[in-house]
Formats: sequence, structure tokens, C-alpha cells
Amino acid sequence: MYATEFLDLPPLQGAAGTVRLPGSKSISNRLLLLAGLSEGRTVLHDLLDSDDTRVMIAALRQLGCRIEPQDGGLCVTGLGGRLEVRQAQLFLGNAGTAMRPLCAALALLSGLQGGEFEVSGVARMHERPIGDLVDALRGIGCRIDYLGNEGYPPLRLAGGQPRPGEPLRVRGDVSSQFLTALLLALPLMSEHGPVVIEVEGELISKPYIEITLNLLRRFGIEVARDEWRRFTIPAHSRYRSPGHVHVEGDASSASYFVALGAIAAEAARPVRIEGVGAESIQGDIRFVEAAEAMGAVVRQGPNWLEVSRGAWPLRALDLDCNHIPDAAMTLAVMALYADGPTRLRNIASWRVKETDRIAAMATELRKLGAHVIEGPDYIEVHPLAGDWRPAAIHTYDDHRVAMCFSLAAFNALAGARPGVPVRILDPKCVAKTFPDYFETLFSVAQARTADIPVITIDGPTASGKGTLASEVAQALGYHLLDSGALYRATALAALDAGIPADDEASLSRLAGRLALRFDGQRIELDGRDVTETLRREDVGLLASRVSALPGVRQALLELQLAFRRLPGLVADGRDMGTVIFPDARLKVFLTASAATRAERRHKQLISKGIPASIDDLRQDLEARDARDRSRSAAPLVPAEDAVSLDNSSLSIEESVQQVLAWWQQRRPV
Repeated sequence: MYATEFLDLPPLQGAAGTVRLPGSKSISNRLLLLAGLSEGRTVLHDLLDSDDTRVMIAALRQLGCRIEPQDGGLCVTGLGGRLEVRQAQLFLGNAGTAMRPLCAALALLSGLQGGEFEVSGVARMHERPIGDLVDALRGIGCRIDYLGNEGYPPLRLAGGQPRPGEPLRVRGDVSSQFLTALLLALPLMSEHGPVVIEVEGELISKPYIEITLNLLRRFGIEVARDEWRRFTIPAHSRYRSPGHVHVEGDASSASYFVALGAIAAEAARPVRIEGVGAESIQGDIRFVEAAEAMGAVVRQGPNWLEVSRGAWPLRALDLDCNHIPDAAMTLAVMALYADGPTRLRNIASWRVKETDRIAAMATELRKLGAHVIEGPDYIEVHPLAGDWRPAAIHTYDDHRVAMCFSLAAFNALAGARPGVPVRILDPKCVAKTFPDYFETLFSVAQARTADIPVITIDGPTASGKGTLASEVAQALGYHLLDSGALYRATALAALDAGIPADDEASLSRLAGRLALRFDGQRIELDGRDVTETLRREDVGLLASRVSALPGVRQALLELQLAFRRLPGLVADGRDMGTVIFPDARLKVFLTASAATRAERRHKQLISKGIPASIDDLRQDLEARDARDRSRSAAPLVPAEDAVSLDNSSLSIEESVQQVLAWWQQRRPV
């Protein structure tokens, strides 16, 4: 997951390949609560691992549920409808799928069995209305107190005398989560008779209620439905664990890749999406119908979709989106690629989600240059052709805003000349439902090599270029190439294989077959961790000799070029800016005095218990500098367009900030 402050997406040109979706958030949190309320143990397979499910799991554990890995899934030992903990303070983040149903269940349990619970979340959760659910629960005798603003969390759930009687009434036009919460919780009070819920007004997001009814059925509770107006929970309903349950992939998350295929995939090389398909129980699978209406070509099986471009430009829509409120956000960005204005209607619920999504989408689409009209329950988006603007997209701590706007990076396909980058601010917000979203996107997205940004950091031995490159790469979310490690890995492999230092042909063949992987500061060679081994003195000495061999350097050239992958690369070495990546957008030549470098190296060796002389180290570094500068192959010289950074008196943090400042100056966002 990207934990950077921002993530720059370069202009993207196409897409092809297979993605595997994470488990559905809506299904995952419903199943966790049902398993927690049931008797016995339930093993949940393919459960979504995200911020929302983590807060639900943490809350259930606080309430006494035992939750542990088992059989490749997560085993929940339920409470059987009985409170084990009667007092707790629960923090539920920004997870509406945890806040609403847990509040309903605990309000009933605290009244039926005694107890006091406080539930809270992040600041945005305290702005999301819950008053209609509270009113419905108070109407049957639950005691619920607002601890902040009337109608909003945080809440105290403390006793009362809940009893079935007259039907509960709840508004259906604010959030379907209120009805879901009641449906999941009210079987707890069905011992003395059936419980009836009546919906006032039009029920929005009906497909999400279908999910709830389907899952209740799996746990032994058959709710009778009279149209979408009246729901009856039978008397003496009890949650019964089905034993094992598999969570299907998230259909809302599928929408981004369905859109991706419609925008950027060729018929012969579609985007394949695994985890949802024709047999999905999620309403958002109907996003496929909207995508097809815009021109996508979709093939589907029971648990998969394959999507490619059909009509181009995409066809504009005028669509009532009540049935796909979350996935409809993706249509708002697809509209940028359409042949006319697209109008998305009946989306008032967007305004009470993680953010005011109508306002957020309108604001960010305008940054890209689009003409947008917004109303209380609709948004109209006019397409963009060549006049795209580079933009920094504010994500409002809303996962869906971040994922939707990643699709704007394909603007070159809509006529942007040249294609413009798109910056996603706070990309880690996708952790709410799809922590690896951007990694998954990059696994199928394609870009011109020249559009993938590269920063090179060259410099003499012990100047700190490896540490600086690693920190800069981490700050930007870019891949890292430590070219020195390639030569040390070649040397280590040669020592292991007994290849002499003057056998250039054998060393070149060996270098061309290296299986090297960088994972932050960790380096793997043929699957084994060699991070510390590469620092051995004999490895370093041989690496210095090996790196002077033209055959070895040529063999490693293609390997180094292959590190240039989305979203970008930071490469350090001796000739990264002069030979390997001469087109790099930013070239840094790092310098430090031999005395400073000798002192740093001395501290490193002493900390590892290795005796060393500063004078000897300095002489060795000066000799190596002279040797590197006079090499016939890739001598140590700064590129003509490199910027020099003397870090003799700078901390690593100061050096990183300087490089990032230079990088900002070179970016169009």
C-alpha cells in the first residue's frame, strides 16, 4: 500500500492483464457481525483486509469474540446473542458498515441484558447522520444518548427496555445502511414474536438490502419482504453459523477495472477481473450494464469479467443511479471520455458518505478542465477532448475519490497532447476497501517508457547515495534501483560459483541471469536475503573489479532498464544519469569530501564490531575515486544537466527534502 503524501500517475496509454479483486467490504463487515452474533464458530474465507474490516474485528474482540486464523480464513467464535462484555468504548473509524449495525445490535443487547457502550469514529464519521436509525431504535424502547451533536455520532448505548410491538419505522431515502442495521440486529429481540420494519419514503440502494437479506438467509434467518415497504423477521429467529463462508470480490472495486477496460483495453487483450461475475449477489455488479451502455464490450462467467473497448469515444449517459450509488462515481470520470454530457441522477446519498461526494467530484473534475453542473441529487459532466489540465486531486480521505480519479491518467487516449500527469493526494486512503489498489492498477496499466519518470542519484563511493535514493523512492512511492547492488550481487554469485575475476565471458553470462529483487532496504538474490552479505569486504572488492568489465556492464544494462516501471524509478550508482537513463527528469550528483565519507564509513564499521582506521579508509576512498574517474567504461562524472548536492554537512532528512524540492520544480502539477 502506498503511504506517500501523494502519488503521481504519468500519462497512461493502455491496459491489459488480470486483476484479482479484494473481498467485498459490504459483505465482509456484514458477515463479521453475523458471525459475532451467532453461536459456534464461523470461518470466513477471502475476507477483505482493510481499515473498515479491521475496526469491526477490533470491536468484536473488545466485545468478547474470539477471532483467529484458521483453514486459510478467519475463524470467529460468536457470542450466541449473549453479551460477555457489558461496558466498552468502541472506535469505528470512518466505517459506516461497522458503525450503523453495531450501534443497532448493542442498543438492543444493552437494553435486553444490561450494559453501557460508547461508540465513536473519526471527525468525518461524526458528521455522517445517524438520527433516523436512533429514532427507530428509541421507538422500541432503546436508550441512546448523543455525546456530541444531535443526530450524529458519537453515541452512548445504555439500557432501556426494548420490546417488539408496533412496526419500527425508518426512512429509506437517507442511507440503506439504517435498514441493514435494523435487519441485522432485530433478530435479537424476536423471542416473543415477529418484528416488523416499515420503510418510509423511497428506499435507496435496494441492492445493498438484497445483500443483507441473502446473508441473513445463510445464517438461518428468512426475512419476509413485502415489496420494499415492509420487512418481517419471524418470531424465535436465531443466528446459526453456516460453518464456512466465502466472501466474493468487491463489485464496487470492480467498477474501476471495468471502466479501465472500456477506456484502454484492446479486444485481443482485455482486462480480466476475477472475483465477481454473473453470479454475484452484489447490486454494484449492475455497473457492468452502465459500462456496456457507454460502449464497453463485456464477457462474463460465474466469477469473472473480461472487458475491452467498444465504442470510442464512450457514449454519454443519462442514468438513474439509485441502484449503483457507490459504483456510479466511476461513471463520473468515464464521462470525461464520452461523446457528450453525462447526467447521473438520484444520487443524493453521495452527500452523506465519507465526504460530500457530489461536491467533491465536481470540484476535482473541474481541476482537470471539465465543465460540471451539480444539483442536490445529480451531477452532469461534460467530456474533455484535448484540453486536459494536469491536476492534484484532493481525495477528502475518501477511497472512492482516489480510485475514480486514477482513470483520468489515460487522458492521452482522449486527445490530450501531450498526455498530462495526475497527482493523487493521500493515496493511502484506499486502504478503507482496497489497500493494494494502485499496485493492482500498475500491474495492468501501460505507459510509454519515456513517460515513466526517473530520478538518478550518482556519486562517489560512500557518499550516501544508496540511502538517499531509498528515502526519496519511499517518499514518492517509486521503485528503487541500487545499481551498486547489481555489481555486488554479480560478485557474490561469482564467489559462490568459483568464477575468477578475469573470466569476463563467464561473469557476463552470470550477470545476465541475475534474479535480483529490491524490497525497500531488503535485497533478495535467487529468493534469499543477501542484504548484509553484499556488504562483505571480499564482495565489495570483487564488485569493484567486476564493474570495470565492459561485458558485465553490457549484460546488466537491460536488467537496469527493466527497473523503469510504473509509477516511476529512483536509480543510484555511478553512471545512472550519464549512461543508463540519460533522459531522466532529474539528475543529482551527490558529493561529500573524502574525509567526511571516511568518517561515515568508519562509524558504520565500528558499529558492526569491525576494526578500522579512518586514515586508511580515507586513502582507500581517494584511490577508488581516482580509479573511478579514470575508467574507460562509464567513468565517474556528473551528467551535463545534473544538479550537484554536497551533503558533507547535511543530514539525510535535509538531503531528501532538497531532492524532493528539486523534483517538485520539475513537475507540471
